[in-house]
Amino acid sequence: MKKWFAVIGDPISHSKSPAMHNAWYTEMDVDATYIPIRVEPANLREAVASLKLLGASGWNVTIPHKEAIIPLLDELDEQAAKMGAVNTVVKMADGKYKGYNTDGAGFVRSLEDAVGTVHRDKPILLIGAGGAARGIAFALLAGGYRNITIANRTVMKAEAICEELGTGQAVSLVEAENKLHQFAIFIQTTPAGMANGTLNLPFSLEKFPQDAIAADIVYNPLMTPFLQAAEEKGATIINGLGMFVHQGAIAYNYWLGHYPNTSNTIIELTAQLK
Repeated sequence: MKKWFAVIGDPISHSKSPAMHNAWYTEMDVDATYIPIRVEPANLREAVASLKLLGASGWNVTIPHKEAIIPLLDELDEQAAKMGAVNTVVKMADGKYKGYNTDGAGFVRSLEDAVGTVHRDKPILLIGAGGAARGIAFALLAGGYRNITIANRTVMKAEAICEELGTGQAVSLVEAENKLHQFAIFIQTTPAGMANGTLNLPFSLEKFPQDAIAADIVYNPLMTPFLQAAEEKGATIINGLGMFVHQGAIAYNYWLGHYPNTSNTIIELTAQLK
């Protein structure tokens, strides 16, 4: 029987997930299809009930439903429960629908694709304390990274994540700026970019170390203002495309039991986005 999957969100027309997953189905000779479904927040309960009723094999969840969908699912993975957000729903063997979060794990895989696993003991500065930063922090900890500092404009939000992690340090953006030279890996999760034609970074990169690793979770554009500024300082840079592809690949593995070819996908999407 043909399987079908979806991604729900609002908006959804920009999503590259359908093209990516359908290409994997073709490549792996899987009898399945993946469709985008726009779901407005007011209609989320009815949409989830319909997906279950129609027998969806699973679906991805994007903004703004990652938190709101939790009470509508039958079960929740431990890591997703800790993160307080779901981006992947899996139909289990007993017919129940279980929520997972693959975003943070997708980032860690993209990081290790680029620089390997030798940096797990290096000091990390996680910039921002929103949902994305929270998921990445938990995934880093699960992956063996322990030396984590979280910088945010509102320090209390960073402190809350550190408290949930049971480790880490929270600092203000001003404190982080003064200590930039102490970190080896920088992970940018805030909506930093261009404002009125002016570069708008969370803080000055004057003290940015030359041999650092700089990652941004944004993949469109591939070269964000943060990555451009870090590269000019001599850093190894990692854009958000690998995170996007790997979070989708982990979801694919949950659904179908094998991992797709992510290397080719990253190459193809990079060419499309340039």
